[in-house]
Amino acid sequence: MQTIDRAMQVIKVLVGNETKKWFSITDLSKECDLPVSTMHRLLQSMKQHGLIQQDPNLKHYSMGNTWLEYGLQMYDTFDFVGLIRPEMEKLMLEVEESIYFSKPMGLESLIVERIDCQQNPIRIYDQLGLRIPLNIGAANKVMLAHMPSIERLKIVNELVAEKDRDTFLSVLNQIVKEGYGESHGERTKSTSSVAAPIFNQINELMGAISIGYVNFNISAERKNFLIERVITYGKQISTKLRFK
Repeated sequence: MQTIDRAMQVIKVLVGNETKKWFSITDLSKECDLPVSTMHRLLQSMKQHGLIQQDPNLKHYSMGNTWLEYGLQMYDTFDFVGLIRPEMEKLMLEVEESIYFSKPMGLESLIVERIDCQQNPIRIYDQLGLRIPLNIGAANKVMLAHMPSIERLKIVNELVAEKDRDTFLSVLNQIVKEGYGESHGERTKSTSSVAAPIFNQINELMGAISIGYVNFNISAERKNFLIERVITYGKQISTKLRFK
């Protein structure tokens, strides 16, 4: 178990920096608080399994291709490959903004798919695989709002300060009534998003579809259009999943 924990420490360091992708053994030893000798043995084992790769010249380390291989295999089993992604592409063409599909994972969400609009020179870029606390962002609040009440309250108690809980729960109740959620500048200044829930064939929450946009000079008419579109596509995708 200790070896697995340490290996995951290394992986979190390798993927945790958006600008730095290659790390020396000294860097990794410092970040993981492990002796260089221990780190060397760990890295050699991880390299044998393709979990990391090493630059032959600089001798620095980065993520290995095994993660991509397994990730693509898992991706291929998800319903959005044949059902959700085409709807996301149609929505992107209609609104000319970036479209996201997120799934809840414990106290966080995971960005599973993203469709960018190539015609829009200004776009929001959130990485696939990015984990975000469930109390932040339109998609996350939409998912949280539609969870069973006991699960929802447990997560809110974990993530939201006591003094803010009543207000936050009121926001979630409003999301359920209106059928969508919105977020403004919660993660990135001057950006916004609107989102709607997606349900599977037995009406269980599957995730959320969201539109990310830069809110500079956006009109009320444009915002209402984005809200109407994300609600419509959330329902369309849920219907496709229900009758697949």
